[in-house]
Amino acid sequence: MAQLTTRLSPVSEVLARNREAQTTRVDTLRARMAEATSGGRPEMVDRHRKRGKLLVRERIDLLVDPGTAFLELSSLAAWGQYGGEVPGAGIVTGIGIVHGLPCIMIANDATVKGGSFYHETVKKHIRAQEIAAENRLPCVYLVDCGGAYLPEQDRVFPDARHFGNAFFRQTNMSASGLPQISAVFGGCTAGGAYIPALSDEVIMVRGNARIHLGGPSIVKVAINEVVDGETLGGAEMHSRVSGVSDHLAEDEFHALALMRDIVGNLGLKRPMAPDVRAAAPLHDPAELLGVISADRKEPYDMREVLLRVIDAGAFREFKPGWGETLVCGTARIHGYRVGILANNGALLSDSSLKGAQFVSMCDQRNIPLLFLHNISGFMVGTEAERGGIAKNSAKLVYAMSVAKVPRLSVLLGGSYGAGNYGMCGRGFAPRFLFAWPTAELATMSADIAANVMMELRREKGGDPAKMQADLERIEAKVRAQYAEQSDPYYATSRLWDDGLIEPGQTRDILGLCLAVVNSVPDAGRHTPVFRM
Repeated sequence: MAQLTTRLSPVSEVLARNREAQTTRVDTLRARMAEATSGGRPEMVDRHRKRGKLLVRERIDLLVDPGTAFLELSSLAAWGQYGGEVPGAGIVTGIGIVHGLPCIMIANDATVKGGSFYHETVKKHIRAQEIAAENRLPCVYLVDCGGAYLPEQDRVFPDARHFGNAFFRQTNMSASGLPQISAVFGGCTAGGAYIPALSDEVIMVRGNARIHLGGPSIVKVAINEVVDGETLGGAEMHSRVSGVSDHLAEDEFHALALMRDIVGNLGLKRPMAPDVRAAAPLHDPAELLGVISADRKEPYDMREVLLRVIDAGAFREFKPGWGETLVCGTARIHGYRVGILANNGALLSDSSLKGAQFVSMCDQRNIPLLFLHNISGFMVGTEAERGGIAKNSAKLVYAMSVAKVPRLSVLLGGSYGAGNYGMCGRGFAPRFLFAWPTAELATMSADIAANVMMELRREKGGDPAKMQADLERIEAKVRAQYAEQSDPYYATSRLWDDGLIEPGQTRDILGLCLAVVNSVPDAGRHTPVFRM
């Protein structure tokens, strides 16, 4: 296989300037991640600990196999919303390894509004279940959930992908043979009660865990019965009287040990090793901070990115001399084979056709696809239209959409308009989609959007003085809107990706994702578990 070679000097002034700018972006990401994952809510953490409870990530650390990675998803969900009071949307999701078996973990953070579900909480919960179903992963629920946050009821309860859809997915995954296992650590009311009630197997912690469809206050209002929470739905009652719980744990450590034991005895095998030994990239992934241009408008060669991501720089490039604005080729990442499509400019007719052919070949040969976005869109203009850009770009969208192999996407820079579609954006259901803090997601750039809206105003004509005032107002409004809404933190807050990641982490994160998608077993036929 051909080997890529770098054209960048390690002492280049451009690299130094890029590194300085991108280091600032990475430092911002790290600070915001630290704030979101620590929560900055000491009084709630103190109350949590006084109840003998572990923090949500401490539970996960004890559950996963020692020394293995936990791929946390959407850590910055709800970032910048709700006055900063709902870090991480009050839930932690991700992929962890238990007794060698990759599992999706969905864990409520009761230090955030009692683990209640906001709009983004529901989206994050459902997205984790979606990943579980697509990749045939068991689901482990660490439940400490107050149900729907009532002021958000119109954005949580009634619609197709709201809270009820999580239960629909949970039951159908169980019916398809994917185990659904819950450990309950705190109060689970209303919708929160259905997470364990619909699970195949349930553990409850003595003294703290409770499950009730209606809490004591609702019971009093509804039927005028006065009852305490423990009598109504405590762990001992549900383990000895109702049968809702299958295992009574003495404390959280015991509950997590039981959870590990259950997963270890599922009898599921998931060989995840690649078919060849992994090799380090030719260049240090940390150098990516110098490769990526400080100015979004300055192009950079995606081959330089690949040299710091793929194994040994080995890249079998497809049609290297044709359709040059799209780099296509096969490589390995951590030993796993992958077909890569990476933008080196706008998509023209030739690069679109090249991409469509390459996607189809990878699909035929059962090679997963990786899309690396830095795309202004498909080419426009008279020459492009006469050359058939409409039908040729559609061929790339079509081939990518119908490909049956797993598809992964990473947004490195801009991902605009139909270019986002052709490169397997969120709307085309990639198995995983991550973004760098350099990403920008929008229908078009702020410059183009402002000029389009201003040109529409000019076409109306009218008094020149009024027109000039209107143009200034339109430009300011559009630029402010695009500056806010195309920001990567705005996107990740709303779960338009599966998380912001540091450029230097990309290779390892993709390696874990490829290990998961390459080891998906056949679904087969299974019998659902019906709780009594």
